[in-house]
Amino acid sequence: MSSAHSAVPTAGSVPSPSSTSSTVPSSASAASAASSGGAAPTIAELLEFVRRTARNEELIASLPLDPEGRTWIRLDGPGGSEAWLIGWPPGTGTGWHDHADSIGAFTTAAGALKEHSLAVRLPTDGWKTLELTDGVDRSRELATGQGRAFGQNHVHEVLNESEDVHAVSVHAYYPPLPRIRRFSRTGAVLRLEQTESPEDWQ
Repeated sequence: MSSAHSAVPTAGSVPSPSSTSSTVPSSASAASAASSGGAAPTIAELLEFVRRTARNEELIASLPLDPEGRTWIRLDGPGGSEAWLIGWPPGTGTGWHDHADSIGAFTTAAGALKEHSLAVRLPTDGWKTLELTDGVDRSRELATGQGRAFGQNHVHEVLNESEDVHAVSVHAYYPPLPRIRRFSRTGAVLRLEQTESPEDWQ
C-alpha cells in the first residue's frame, strides 16, 4: 500500500501499516461525546455520529481522492471510538473481514457502496477453514445517505461496484479495533488468512 491510500478499514476495516492519515475533529463527534457523558457509545450513537458526519459537506470535500487506491482521514469519534472517513475508487473493496469484539456503524456520504455479510457468528479462535451453511448470505446496497450499524463479530465485505464513480463513507467502531481477522472465500468455504492487530494499521 502506498502513502495515504490503499486497502483500509474495514468499516469499516482500517488502513494498512504504510498508510498516512491525519486526525480531524468534527462537531458531530464533540456533540456525541458530550451527549454520552463520557460513557461508552452505543450502536445507536455510533450510527448517529456517522450519519451526521456524512452530511458535513466541507469535511467530505476535504478528503483527497486517488484513482489508484482508497484514501482516508482519521476522525475524532464519539466517546473514545475509532472513526474514519474513507474514499473508495471505482472497483475497490475491503475483502471479507470482521472486527472482533467491537461494535460499529458506517454510512455512505457520496456515491454508493454494497455490503455482503454473513448472518452467522464465527468461532472466535481455533479454526482455519469453515464450511458455511445455506441461507447465511446477506447483501445490501447503501446509496448516499444510507448506512448501517452492527454488533460484535460482524463478518462482511464492502465494495464500490461502480465503474466510474468514487464513493466516500464514514465509519466508527467501539472499542477501538483490537484486531481484524481477514478471510478468503471460495463458494461456501471461508478460510482465515490472517489476523491483524492495531500495530499493523496505526
